[in-house]
Amino acid sequence: MAATIEGQDRVLAAAQQIVKSLNTSTNVDTEDMLMILSNFDNRLSKLSNMMTTTSASSTPTSARSAAAAAAVAETDHSSTDIVFEEAAKLVLEWDSPPNADPDSTSEYLNAVDEIIKKTEDLNVLSSDMDRAEAALQHAMAHLEEEFRHVLIGNTVPFDAGRLHESSFIRRCSISSSAVAIPDFETGTLSEDQEDVSSARYNHVKGKSLGADDFSLDLVYNDAIIDLREIANRMIKSGYEKECCQVYSSVRREVLDECLAILGIEKLSIEEVHRIDWQSLDEKMKKWIYAVKVLVRILLSAEKSLCDQVFGDSELIKEVCFMETAKGCVMQLLNFGEAVAIGRRSSEKLFRILDMYDALADVLSDIELLFCDEDGELVCGESKGVLDGLGEAAIGTFVEFENAVEREISKKPTQGGEIHPLTRYVMNYVKLLVDYSDTLNGLLEKLESCMEHDPSAADNGDNLELENVAPLARRLMLLIKSLEGNLEGKSRMYEDCGMPYIFLMNNVHYIVQKVKDSELQKLLGDQWVRKRRGQIRQHATSYLRASWSKVLSCLKDEGLSGSSSNASKVALKERFKNFNACFEEIYRIQTGWKVPDPQLREELRISISEKVLPAYRSFLGRFGGHLESGRNAGKYIKYNLEDLEGYLLDLFEGTPLVLHHMRRKGT
Repeated sequence: MAATIEGQDRVLAAAQQIVKSLNTSTNVDTEDMLMILSNFDNRLSKLSNMMTTTSASSTPTSARSAAAAAAVAETDHSSTDIVFEEAAKLVLEWDSPPNADPDSTSEYLNAVDEIIKKTEDLNVLSSDMDRAEAALQHAMAHLEEEFRHVLIGNTVPFDAGRLHESSFIRRCSISSSAVAIPDFETGTLSEDQEDVSSARYNHVKGKSLGADDFSLDLVYNDAIIDLREIANRMIKSGYEKECCQVYSSVRREVLDECLAILGIEKLSIEEVHRIDWQSLDEKMKKWIYAVKVLVRILLSAEKSLCDQVFGDSELIKEVCFMETAKGCVMQLLNFGEAVAIGRRSSEKLFRILDMYDALADVLSDIELLFCDEDGELVCGESKGVLDGLGEAAIGTFVEFENAVEREISKKPTQGGEIHPLTRYVMNYVKLLVDYSDTLNGLLEKLESCMEHDPSAADNGDNLELENVAPLARRLMLLIKSLEGNLEGKSRMYEDCGMPYIFLMNNVHYIVQKVKDSELQKLLGDQWVRKRRGQIRQHATSYLRASWSKVLSCLKDEGLSGSSSNASKVALKERFKNFNACFEEIYRIQTGWKVPDPQLREELRISISEKVLPAYRSFLGRFGGHLESGRNAGKYIKYNLEDLEGYLLDLFEGTPLVLHHMRRKGT
């Protein structure tokens, strides 16, 4: 047996020497010699094929010699081994990028397939397996870089301009205007600032995953085929981790850039809390916009790209999407959390509600995008931030209710005008109606956690508060609190008639704001009728307080019975008192203000209906006793037309001096 092996070794050594000679010889009968050698021993039967293959190749002579030597040394190799050797050599010596030439790409990928096939062959010797795995490792390193190169080089730039022009974005647009914030301590909100305004997020509820009228390509289509071919081979070779890392890192950077284009910054919670309100308001608006764009467009497109590149592996595509998208979603959620736990102030309420609506609107899409077990973290964080924003909204609303109740400005409004607090509160409340669905849902959740509604306890308006939506009930109580505050402010006026003008103006303003908005549907016709009754009561109280003294001058008491027996002295005193009272009212109340034209006219008519008939009767009964005497005009200074004209000057907000009070023709 040993002799046989020794003989085989001598044959192989001789064959190797012959091969060397053949490769350097110029003899034209080389092929014939090979045929003879092949027939001499079946172990050398592959020499002819090997030399034919290598002679047709462009591989250098030394490489062909090495291949031939290997074939002789391993005489039991099949044709598959030769293909593997060629594939390994191609992979190891490859210098050009595979995507430079489609034919080269195909040749390279076929070579990788052969190496993969070799590593999967269970009958391969351990030494051959080591060589195959080394070649595979080299190929995977090359494919990893090529995967990165193709992915980066073929990324479609994010076109924010096209996005802004789309109808999808118009549906989630932000309309911005200034928000006037009152100083509850001083009541310094001026009339031209009365319209509290919110940048409203015009969301469209009920949309499913993706924007059906807007599509976004993240990578050029031609490159997706190459990416899929590379990914398939890396995954098949057990290099799925490296493939996912490259894909996720590249796409994460792209998403970060998209968020930056949308105006989203990476901020810590502490940094958010240090931002002034005007800057924070801008960032909140951008956040609302970015949430919609990210979830409905960018992440939807990312999900589709993962499906196209890793479609053959459900697990890999889920992992890649998760690693790609999680970071940018968490960045937005961190900002939302910072807002939710920040200082509560009334000016933030509308923007917080906008953020709540925006996140609530895309929550179902987030759950579809992150539907696997690993995605539960993102979904859980999203729900947590949504709950936090809801609690912040209700907490801010409660702070607003308390601020209205506690507002203690001591300076009365000039002329009984509408108080800045009334203007602010009613414009604030008017805007809240736009969020009725959201607030009703949040308030219902709050009330369900409580045994009873403490806001309705010990309240005389319980019947009015029954069978209404939670928001309507809270608004009724809020306005009632405002009315109570106004009652207290009305007592700061010294003139006995001014408090009623002040209350009449403010209640009328409240009613008009309700009538001119969706508030009337929310609060109901009965609520409006009750406030109209209050306006009439305040008008009646004003007439009694301001004009009773004037009217008392026109009564018969103290004039000795019949007009014929009336004392001229008493009559003169009575007319003098009337003139003085009327002129005092005129001087003061021309400076009072009733802003609403209809209310002002109705009030003047009420005064005329009280004063003019009484003056006509008194003048008719007693005027003749004085008109026949000297200086009659000193006492009877005004006729009916004079009085009627002067009454039209009341409540214009411009005090008039006494010399205007002269009877025509005197």
